[in-house]
Amino acid sequence: MALRKDFLWGGATAANQAEGGIFEAGRGLTNTDLLPAGPDRAAIGFGTLDNLQRDPKYFYPGEVAVDMYHHYMDDIELLAKMGLKTYRMSISWTRIFPNGDDPEPNEDGLKYYELIFKALKDRGIEPLVTLAHFDVPVALIKKYGGWRDRRMIDAYVNYAKTVLTRYRGLVKHWLTINEINILLHQPFVGGGLIFKAGDNVEKITYQAAHHQLVASALATKVAHEIDPDNLVGCMLAGGSHYPYSCRPKDYLEAILRDNGEYFFIDVQAWGYYPSYALKKFEREQITPIFEAGDEAILRENPVDFVSFSYYCSRTVSAYDEDYAEATGNLFKSIKNPNLPSTEWGWQIDPLGLRSSLNMLYNRYQKPLFIVENGLGAKDEVTPDGQINDDYRIDYTRQHIQAFKDAVEIDGVDLLGYTTWGIIDLISASTGQMSKRYGFIYVDRDDEGHGSLKRIPKKSYYWYKKVIASNGDEL
Repeated sequence: MALRKDFLWGGATAANQAEGGIFEAGRGLTNTDLLPAGPDRAAIGFGTLDNLQRDPKYFYPGEVAVDMYHHYMDDIELLAKMGLKTYRMSISWTRIFPNGDDPEPNEDGLKYYELIFKALKDRGIEPLVTLAHFDVPVALIKKYGGWRDRRMIDAYVNYAKTVLTRYRGLVKHWLTINEINILLHQPFVGGGLIFKAGDNVEKITYQAAHHQLVASALATKVAHEIDPDNLVGCMLAGGSHYPYSCRPKDYLEAILRDNGEYFFIDVQAWGYYPSYALKKFEREQITPIFEAGDEAILRENPVDFVSFSYYCSRTVSAYDEDYAEATGNLFKSIKNPNLPSTEWGWQIDPLGLRSSLNMLYNRYQKPLFIVENGLGAKDEVTPDGQINDDYRIDYTRQHIQAFKDAVEIDGVDLLGYTTWGIIDLISASTGQMSKRYGFIYVDRDDEGHGSLKRIPKKSYYWYKKVIASNGDEL
């Protein structure tokens, strides 16, 4: 079984990391607008440092990002010349509802995305749109405490219904909440949660998770009602867990860690809370409050497909002393001696992508979609204006071969692949520009200096050939 003829080759960005223009045309502030560069970024992202006002001592890289707000037509032309079949992007909730729950939507925001979707469709590029990509309106965090409050469900569903109605016929593929399991690792980024001394962090976080899961199911219901052709997916921060050794406790730890991350997708794909989660909640006395009808909402509105990001695998142990050398991402992981690492400590493991595809497809038996995969690296512009990023080509080639093997050898049903980020953007984890992912270079540095000029890299022309050959020419 080869890749499907309509395989969706593409690239991905997010509004909060690429768009900028955060004060344009009536847009309100969102949680990620308040993530500064520098050492406080992690504490703010976790929700342990209260930072709901912009502070002049900080540099906020997302304020301008790579200014796609003003450059979107030029950027779409570059994507079209590359031959993209799909472009994954997100809508900024506060462009549509500046306070998150305004009585009427902001027409300027609605028109902005309508122009983008029409420009994409005119060039044969299918939009793949995330409704909430690390995006919680600041006004709702102040009003409700973010997703800890059930009233967030109505605000989100009203927002979803508004854009699903407006863009009917322009957008067919939707994702409800980006990397929903990040709520466990960066509660402010994932849910607008801020904790006070004495808070039961796990209980609050899983209650917020329940609200997001109900909201996602209701958005899926609305999407299908508005247009039966809509396809709605969930989105997981993915990656296989390897046991550090063949000790039985390490193997069990890998299973338990998988369950902990897959919990959200189990609910969104199966339509009910898995038994392991219910037992955990009972044991730790953190069972979320369900309201009448919640179980039916979840059961009756599972997603159509499962999407996920994949950057690296993770290696885990049941023994704390094994974590002396950890890797550089949000998930607690031991450095795997069998894998190379990026400059930021992310371990490069193409075969882990094939493993993840098998695990997810066996678990859910729904079509899968790889919506983020890429290499964060420092790029240099040569004196003649070239960016020779062979390391990115090599990384992407190996990962494409891995998912082709998952399809052709293992029988996985895969809808498409969108690289992260198709154009250089602000790193979500560090706020840096120097941690570049794109096939298109953007002239901007970590301090916010630069012309914002776009330059296609060597990888741009390589990926163009890959797309044209439907993955045969790597």
